[in-house]
Amino acid sequence: MITVAGFNTAIDRFIQVDALTPGEVHRVREEKVYPGGKGVHVAQTIAALGEHVRLVGPVDDAHQQFIARQMSARGVLFRGVEIEGELRQCLALQEAGGSITEVLGQGPQLNQLEQDDLLREFGRSAEKSDLVVLSGSLPRGFADNLYAGLIDYVRGLGKRCLVDASGEALRQAVNAKPFLVKPNRDEISALVGHPVINIEAAQMAVMALRERGIAMPVVTLGELGAVAADASGVWHAQLASARLRNAVGSGDCFLAGMAVAVKRDLPLEEALRLAVACGVANAESEETGFAERGKVDALLPNVSVRQIG
Repeated sequence: MITVAGFNTAIDRFIQVDALTPGEVHRVREEKVYPGGKGVHVAQTIAALGEHVRLVGPVDDAHQQFIARQMSARGVLFRGVEIEGELRQCLALQEAGGSITEVLGQGPQLNQLEQDDLLREFGRSAEKSDLVVLSGSLPRGFADNLYAGLIDYVRGLGKRCLVDASGEALRQAVNAKPFLVKPNRDEISALVGHPVINIEAAQMAVMALRERGIAMPVVTLGELGAVAADASGVWHAQLASARLRNAVGSGDCFLAGMAVAVKRDLPLEEALRLAVACGVANAESEETGFAERGKVDALLPNVSVRQIG
């Protein structure tokens, strides 16, 4: 079992318009609504890859049944902690040419009781799991050091912890030395204090994170693929695709692939192959944050993986 902490559940709206012009009225060509948030994306892709997964996150009364039904249909065991506020709303506006503009809602402020209930449910789930994933932004009310504390807690259980965060939460998480961190190029650039925009810079970054005690640091670089390191060395994986439709959530699907690979104790070369295939599978689909198993399997042979250090 893999536990995913998705503490900032959202409702994702994917809206297609002809062209987005500030200050103008727009007619929607098509609109779809999905359960969202990075934790949701990670969990449902883990399930698609055939692993048992439990998702812990907040849910409001208006969307409780909607999210529970969707997660059940995807094979995810959802442990929703009901909150008084409303879940955040996230919009992805896609123009006819393919460009996407995201508008991410702020989300509710969790009171102390809601925070305690969420952490209690997380603890119960983590104790029964083989692996734990901490993914996404923290809702208002939680301190930036929450992930760092949970990393220590998971380590005390004798379990491995994977983290995808940003800003101060990422900085403090790195200091707590989880098994894996997965910043993208913007997040790693902010963490190290200089631009990380190519493979060589990403290689230096993951080597530095290894020196700081992270067993398996990974940096995702969008169309340039991903660079990761472990005791076997530094590896780069990439899969070029001309069929990209919606790359939003691809990093989450990538992390899901890494989580499944870590649970199965795959070598880093194969872990990167699976993760990159998951990320591209999402980008080639319209839905945000979901990689279908069949599409992942079809892409796997096309992923290029090489050792670079």
